Amino acid sequence: MRPIIFSKMDFSHSSLFGYIEDLQELTIIERPVRRSLKTPEEIERLTVDEELSDIERALFLLSSGQDIQGTSVVANLPVLMRQNPAETLRRVLPKIREVLHVAGVEMQLTAAVSFLTVLQEESVSIHTYSHSFLHIILQNLEHRDAGVSNAWLETLLAVIEALPKETIRHEILNPLVSKAQLSQTLQSRLVSCKIMGKVANKFEAHIIKREVLPLVKSLCQDVEYEVRTCMCRQLEHVARGIGTDLTKTVVLPELVELARDEGSSVRLAAFETLVNLLDMFDADDRSQTVLPLVKSFCEKSFKADESIIVSLSFHLGKLCNGLYGIFTPEQHLRFLEFYKKLSTLGLQQENGHNDNQLHLQTLEQEKKYISVRKNCAYNFPAMIVFVDPKNFHLELYSIFFCLCHDPEVSVRYTMAISFFEVAKLLNSDVYTIHKELVTLLQDESLEVLDALVGHLPEILELMTNGGENSGSESKLLSIPDLIPALTTAEQRAATSLKWRTHEKLLQKYACLPHIISSDQIYYRFIQRMLTIILTNNVLPVQKAAARTLCVYLRYNRKQEQRHEVIQKLIEQLGQGKSYWNRLRFLDTCEFIMELFSKSFFCKYFFLPVLELTHDPVANVRMKLCCLLPKVKSTLKIPTDKHLLQQLELCIRKLLCQEKDKDVLTIVKRTVLELDRMEISVDAFQKRFYENDLLDQEKERQEHLLLEMEQLEKEKQKNEGRSANINDKMFEKKRRDSKTSSVLAKSINLSISGSSSGTSAGKEEKKSKLVRSQSFSTQVLHPKYSNIDKCPNKSSATGYTSSISGMGKSCMLSFSDDSFRTHSAGNSGNAAFPSSCSRNLFNSANQKNNGNKEGQSRKMSV
Repeated sequence: MRPIIFSKMDFSHSSLFGYIEDLQELTIIERPVRRSLKTPEEIERLTVDEELSDIERALFLLSSGQDIQGTSVVANLPVLMRQNPAETLRRVLPKIREVLHVAGVEMQLTAAVSFLTVLQEESVSIHTYSHSFLHIILQNLEHRDAGVSNAWLETLLAVIEALPKETIRHEILNPLVSKAQLSQTLQSRLVSCKIMGKVANKFEAHIIKREVLPLVKSLCQDVEYEVRTCMCRQLEHVARGIGTDLTKTVVLPELVELARDEGSSVRLAAFETLVNLLDMFDADDRSQTVLPLVKSFCEKSFKADESIIVSLSFHLGKLCNGLYGIFTPEQHLRFLEFYKKLSTLGLQQENGHNDNQLHLQTLEQEKKYISVRKNCAYNFPAMIVFVDPKNFHLELYSIFFCLCHDPEVSVRYTMAISFFEVAKLLNSDVYTIHKELVTLLQDESLEVLDALVGHLPEILELMTNGGENSGSESKLLSIPDLIPALTTAEQRAATSLKWRTHEKLLQKYACLPHIISSDQIYYRFIQRMLTIILTNNVLPVQKAAARTLCVYLRYNRKQEQRHEVIQKLIEQLGQGKSYWNRLRFLDTCEFIMELFSKSFFCKYFFLPVLELTHDPVANVRMKLCCLLPKVKSTLKIPTDKHLLQQLELCIRKLLCQEKDKDVLTIVKRTVLELDRMEISVDAFQKRFYENDLLDQEKERQEHLLLEMEQLEKEKQKNEGRSANINDKMFEKKRRDSKTSSVLAKSINLSISGSSSGTSAGKEEKKSKLVRSQSFSTQVLHPKYSNIDKCPNKSSATGYTSSISGMGKSCMLSFSDDSFRTHSAGNSGNAAFPSSCSRNLFNSANQKNNGNKEGQSRKMSV
């Protein structure tokens, strides 16, 4: 068909003729659609009398209806059993049994599911079920279609769990003897293998030994490899049923023989069964029988039998830990090297050439190698246990690095899933894998990021707090490159179409106040959350960002920053031009009420919320009305009596002035709910005791943040004052030392004598300031108490010196250790008369009761 061009409308004869041809071609395309519609005769055959009961309608459709109608009746069987079980069993079920003999695949599959549903819903007793349904299930087990046969088999295996032992023995186990013979079909023998694995746990060991084990041995030696494989996979269930003694004498020899079978699928099944039964073998069986088999599997996996390599890589972690006690050091190292080789399979280079250059790998081989590396990533936590976490950096870190940087997404995805387990195992050495965490956070695939985010709070907590033995430096150094990785991950999730990953990431970022400082969150994350709320188009993402922003606000330690964020929320959301932003403001207020105390909400958000009662958009007013009961619950009487009056006034205005019918309906319903509410009072009440306790704890934490901030401000202020005083003293001492050689000795003495009184007052203030600073430092930071001891001593010395009337130059030499050398160097230029120094020492001895000779030596120096 020629394309129709709409750029220019040409109404010439030729153009019109072309358009008509196109239309005719379109009508030809539509003809088959019309022919596919039902004719009146077909519609008549599909029509059913509406006055028929459910049972009569089901019988009519099964008898004279089409296949699709019969299938609908079979699918509706659980409903009929719930409504009228007696009539359904008496009339409908025999008809279904009759129809299933000639039914198609779809009805057979539907019947298998319906029968299983009836069993699970327990519509009838198990005795009635076995009498009515079990025979139908057994009849259809050997259906010629493999899918139908498997569906009925799954139903039968579920039924066996609920059946009594006698029913299983007579109805299932006795016929199984003939069904498992070589003369039966392949499908019949396969079904017999799975049934024997199921019934092995239903009987005592002596019954299994007498009636089941002979059939098991026969099927393990069947001529068809499919039967041997199927029976080999059921040996695990048989072994659990007969116990360790019979397992050692009967099952283990069969497994050894099957492990040497000519069929690769049989050998694979034998290997996997051996691994799953390791806990049932004693040390002798493991060392003498299992270990040689496993070693032969490992040797053949790279040479003659590559079909087993994927399964071997999947079970290697379980295998190594199961055989850990019998390994010699050489064998331990050998299995570790084997794991390392599997972890880089398909990636390693030999003799400077890539494997792809040596031989062309088929697509199937590449997929196999990817599966092997993925399985190695899955087993990585088990291998850490195998080598001991203390040896991780020496033995496994290089493999961990390769798996985290693997070119295949599936491998990195598996590493991201197991990253938390690895971090838990490493414990205090978790800091060694920080770079890989950053790498996975910055991975190009969002699937990897989504897998990592699941346990991100726990991982980050281990990263910052787990490495106690490694020293604080490594933990502090890990933060700078972690924050850019977190911001990059969020931005990549925001630019993708996978909004669920973005939502999940924002929810997990609420843990950051426990990981990084308040200032880092304020400058790197708070504005980003606000931007997401204002600009993102996905509602769950906006709500996740709003809640995380409220968490950041909750743990922010600076009142100025908190006020700024609150102001932005009110101005940009509550008073925003878009009604969508105002709706998000109400969502944010819900999170505020959840995370903060009632007094905090009433102080900052109560009145801005009430202002939205005048909003021009009806949806905003409707959402506000739904929120008003929660808003009222934040009030306390009599403290918030004026706010209660404001709330009542807004409700009256809504009742009187609201014109939208939907909003008015919600307002009336809200008024009734508000009238039934009881407002809590300032004192504790029994009805609200738990809520009041929780609110009191929130309020206490908020006051604690304010007090901590005030103490930090005072500390910084005191540090600033002491630094200014020291700078001034140092500058004056420097000037005095320059001019001391020019000034006359008598003038120098007069200056020092006149300044002694003023300096004593200044130094006394300074010593008090230093002591208060050291006290506040000890209160806030106990770990810095050792550092504060020196300033305390020097301040005491300065205090003693100032009382004794010494000049600034001497005070400087005693109050600050950093200036002692400078003062000593200039002591000749600023010497004191002997009489002055003698008087000073006498006064110092009277107040401090120190050693006179010791004091005089210090002053002369």
